[in-house]
Amino acid sequence: MLKNKDIWGPATIRAFLLTPREEFASVSAAIHKRAYEHAFLDIGYGVTMSGPHLQGRMTNVIDVKRGEKVLEIGTGSGVQSAYIANLTENAYTIEIIAPLAQRTRALYDKLIDKGYTEYKHIKTKNSDGYYGWEEAGPFDKIIVTCGIDHVPPPLLQQLKTGGLMVIPVGPPGAQRVLKVSKTQGADGSITTSREDIYGGKIVPFVPFTKLEGDKIVGSHNR
Repeated sequence: MLKNKDIWGPATIRAFLLTPREEFASVSAAIHKRAYEHAFLDIGYGVTMSGPHLQGRMTNVIDVKRGEKVLEIGTGSGVQSAYIANLTENAYTIEIIAPLAQRTRALYDKLIDKGYTEYKHIKTKNSDGYYGWEEAGPFDKIIVTCGIDHVPPPLLQQLKTGGLMVIPVGPPGAQRVLKVSKTQGADGSITTSREDIYGGKIVPFVPFTKLEGDKIVGSHNR
């Protein structure tokens, strides 16, 4: 990861060294032994656990500082918010798939009992992440781990001025991972800028699904 420049900040390096990826890949023996591979691993429910290279770059790009409030969209295996919890005491994560959200919350609690007390900082919620977590916002940083063809307006609204979001944007299976910066000009106007963190490389992500009532129906693509 260091050689490939997927991770470079001392705080993020520490967070990765302190996070037991194998615990988050313990849903099956087949992927448990593959936890550190540069691959998308099937964790059930039609979703995957991203590889450490991708998670490293996305985490390092948003440059989380102590005390900052960070929102993750797409809890999945739970490992991404585990990294965030080593960087700040204010980690929030949303998962749309109810049984997966319950499974991962139980895993956090199990790891807290094993001594990973930083996971007490993780607040979890089962809902549609497209709408963010308004009552907990605004957020200094937002990290989205599912692909969509636009930046969700509610997430942009909940991002603080001066904040950063990293999000895969593009058509299904062909997203580019963008760093979105929200800034305020001297005249008080709010603007956003986008930067491709892979210089145009396509990275496929699972779709950003949506809830209708209590059922997951399709995606939020326009």
